[in-house]
Amino acid sequence: MSRQIDPATLFVTADWLAQHLHAPDIRIFDASWHMPAAGRDPRAEFLAGHIPGAVFFDIDAIADHSTDLPHMLPTPEAFAAGIGALGLGDGMRAVIYDSVGLFSAPRLWWTLKVFGVDNVSLLAGGLPAWVAEGRPLETGPAQPTPAVFTPRFDRTLVADAAQVLESLTTGGAQIVDARSAERFRGEAAEPRPGLRSGHMPGAHNLPFQNLIDNGRLKDPASLARAFAAAGIDLNQKMIASCGSGLTACILSLAYAATGRGVATVYDGSWSEWGGRADLPVTTA
Repeated sequence: MSRQIDPATLFVTADWLAQHLHAPDIRIFDASWHMPAAGRDPRAEFLAGHIPGAVFFDIDAIADHSTDLPHMLPTPEAFAAGIGALGLGDGMRAVIYDSVGLFSAPRLWWTLKVFGVDNVSLLAGGLPAWVAEGRPLETGPAQPTPAVFTPRFDRTLVADAAQVLESLTTGGAQIVDARSAERFRGEAAEPRPGLRSGHMPGAHNLPFQNLIDNGRLKDPASLARAFAAAGIDLNQKMIASCGSGLTACILSLAYAATGRGVATVYDGSWSEWGGRADLPVTTA
């Protein structure tokens, strides 16, 4: 199942955010994260300059620390404590951005949907769009006022390895992999050591970069064409996967932008699948 959503609510503009910057019911999140090879420290960059009033959401800190898989979803209770400490309370609206434009912010968007937040949007173009318009930044640590957050966990938006394997076997859902074509075909090594190369038998490949143009999600018609070119039927259920459950959320966002609702994400993604010898892998 995918949770229905009005595509018009997915994004807000920098102009809209500037007008609502100090609204008491809005919490702004910098959800920046980078691959280790990028050599960037998102928290340090936040301290050096962020949208006024924003707080930094660390996807590796507010995560399940009982697993060695990266930034997996925490328990509802742990998420409620973490997000409440950052100032998001019941009935509030979340606006999310990242420092690339559109890369890691969709992970928090999807996470908030998983935990029952209806009113959540992304900043179109992210921090680069805000800066390009000459809008102000502030520096230093955030000082949010803690709030009470009541999680409403939607398990239909999260898939585990067993569900993915069943879907591959029965055809109950299309598995869509957001990794590069080279990684999908096993021609490029995985960035995380110890993982097998290749993909799940029967999975479709739609690299997340194909859905983005200049740091922004493409228009719905272009997204529909990209899904179709990858052999994906938008009228059928979809489970998104990637390397670590991060860029899969871009697929979920794109699916929502076409009017089909929030797509399910395989949280463990290739970090789990590629590391388990009992799960099938192919390069064909």
